[in-house]
Amino acid sequence: MKGGAVSDAKKTWFGRASMRPIAAIAVLALVAVSSAPKVALADEGGVSFWLPGFFGSLAAAPQQPGWSLTSIYYHTSVSAGADVARAREFETGRIPITATANVSASLQARADLGLLMPTYTFATPVVGGQLTLGAVGIYGRESTSLTGTVTGALATPLGTLPFSRFDAISDSVDGFGDVLPIATLRWNNGVHNYMTYITGDVPLGAYDSTRLSNIGIGHGAIDAGGGYTYLNPQTGHEFSGVLGFTYNFTNQSTQYQNGVDMHFDWGASQFLTKQFQAGLVGYVYQEVGCDSGSGDRVGCFQSRVVDVGPQLGFIIPLTTTTQGCMSSEHFGQLAWQFKRMSGSSGLKVQAAIAC
Repeated sequence: MKGGAVSDAKKTWFGRASMRPIAAIAVLALVAVSSAPKVALADEGGVSFWLPGFFGSLAAAPQQPGWSLTSIYYHTSVSAGADVARAREFETGRIPITATANVSASLQARADLGLLMPTYTFATPVVGGQLTLGAVGIYGRESTSLTGTVTGALATPLGTLPFSRFDAISDSVDGFGDVLPIATLRWNNGVHNYMTYITGDVPLGAYDSTRLSNIGIGHGAIDAGGGYTYLNPQTGHEFSGVLGFTYNFTNQSTQYQNGVDMHFDWGASQFLTKQFQAGLVGYVYQEVGCDSGSGDRVGCFQSRVVDVGPQLGFIIPLTTTTQGCMSSEHFGQLAWQFKRMSGSSGLKVQAAIAC
């Protein structure tokens, strides 16, 4: 949820004729309702470009023109079974590509990441809509461990040689992640709001194909889609949905290419008062194409995640003046969303400031 809000020429259900928050602070906390670790997505090594749930309530609502800065702290603890462990063994080169192998192992990963997203929303319409340009930068730490047995056969000039071993591998990395430029266009027609977006991955982050832990994903990607928000200031009803698709380029280090990914993020809420809202959020993530490339030793390996959970929000008026802003009318928003997120255990905190 970004800084900015929808204005209305009349007295609205929210209790103001026009909020016009020239400066706003939005905080979003995601706390899982289950203590079980999250099951990692498929794609190469169990990592996808898209973070399910990136868009939620008010996704297509108009933004306040000018600069905004969104900062996100993201913590997650995930686990994966034999399929992902086998993929990581091939990806890191611990199983040669000339070998056939069965892996009975598990993978555990923990990440603490900070994301910073500056954006600028233009006041002048572009093709009748509101254009916002920005980029996401990432810095943080990830640690990963893999434990289990590997059995198989290795093709050599002397013939096929069987092998069996026990692996207990772990590593960690601190550094910058990939850069994610993003552009959105939003249109408003009364209670109906529409948006389209395009983003992608510039693979500049900390990545080494021989390492288990990586902050970058090792390949470029393009993601695009569209969304809709119904927001009725008179009744307080709100619903948002954003559908997108990711095309992944080949990882040149591993010659592995993820299939096309589909994702649908949604949120529905009711403003119970002019400051308090409650509702549901969720997402559907499905890899609609198979993984491929000469480095693909694990087959189709498709991702699939579906989740839903409740959300609570509270709008807090602020009285301080932000330097560089032309209005002393400020608002903040504090929201909690409790999502099952594939049985994950994690916390996401997001803050945004707009001028």
